[in-house]
Amino acid sequence: METSRNTEPGYVTWSDVVGLAQLTDNLQNAIKHNKISHAYLIQGEKLSGKRMIADIFARALQCEAGKAPTAHQETLFDAPAQYQGPPPCNQCRACKQAVNGNHPDIIYVTHEKPNVISVDNIRQQVNGDIDIKPYSGEYKIYIIDEAEKMNVQAQNALLKTLEEPPAYAVILLLATRAEAMLQTILSRCVVLNIKPVPEDLIKKYLMQKVEIPDYRASICASFARGNVGRAIELASNEVFDHMKSSVLGLLKHISELEINQIAAEVKKISEEKFDTNDYLDLCFIWYRDVLLYKACGAFDSKCPIIFKEDMTALASAAGYYSYDAIEKIIHAIGRARSRIAANVNFDLTMELMFLDMKAG
Repeated sequence: METSRNTEPGYVTWSDVVGLAQLTDNLQNAIKHNKISHAYLIQGEKLSGKRMIADIFARALQCEAGKAPTAHQETLFDAPAQYQGPPPCNQCRACKQAVNGNHPDIIYVTHEKPNVISVDNIRQQVNGDIDIKPYSGEYKIYIIDEAEKMNVQAQNALLKTLEEPPAYAVILLLATRAEAMLQTILSRCVVLNIKPVPEDLIKKYLMQKVEIPDYRASICASFARGNVGRAIELASNEVFDHMKSSVLGLLKHISELEINQIAAEVKKISEEKFDTNDYLDLCFIWYRDVLLYKACGAFDSKCPIIFKEDMTALASAAGYYSYDAIEKIIHAIGRARSRIAANVNFDLTMELMFLDMKAG
């Protein structure tokens, strides 16, 4: 009979990874069939869950449940005898050490310089340590976060270890851009890509785990663009809430504003240090909702409107804008995004976009 899992903060496990079943199944099957590779590269954007997956995998590899103790583990071994589920069990000594960050055989490679992992970092923390056998675990695991920051010398130093690693060594590289890695490194790694998670799964997760209402979960899920960590961050981000209120307050009354008022709103974007991409996304979703309301009406439950708490304002905007006008505005938002990316004057770009919205 399976014992209950530890549910204390920090004891995340495979079931806590949302919408990435193919990736997590790959890692769990590697453990189940004892086909552990010496090197993995997990690629995904910031906050996408790379570190969480690496932590769970490392803990699962070191988990003592279902294993017989080796000679040097006999005094430390504390695996739950009845646990029959997939590792990690989150109950044995090894799992608890890993969660607390003090497992001697799970090493997190650090670097002092913010944008560079140097050759000295790799030589001292990996190459100079890897020949020492594990202290208590079956494996010796090295986790290199932001691996794309390794300079060429550091990557070449790591390559020497990857070419002839000890049998117990597992190296986990976490990167936002695999293309920044040497091809010789990539060829020796199992590359796992974190794909965007469907919006409905993110929304469900936010409502159940983060305990936010349907309306707020929809907005955060839409803005996350498939990134669960980003959605969680937005759910508790007061700056984002303030920006959303500012954008909606502007767009609801854009037709009534004078040019000097529009200029003041543009100035406010810079003063408040709003994220430009998020700001434009809010504008886009508002006009997308206006279009959906205009096409579906207020009573179609299948109509995926995001700003459901602003139905009155959406109804008013749907009556004010024609289909052609909404299409032109959506194009204007895309044009503004492209111009800002090309370093065209920000204030002028935003003012022109707002004037297109005002014209209707």
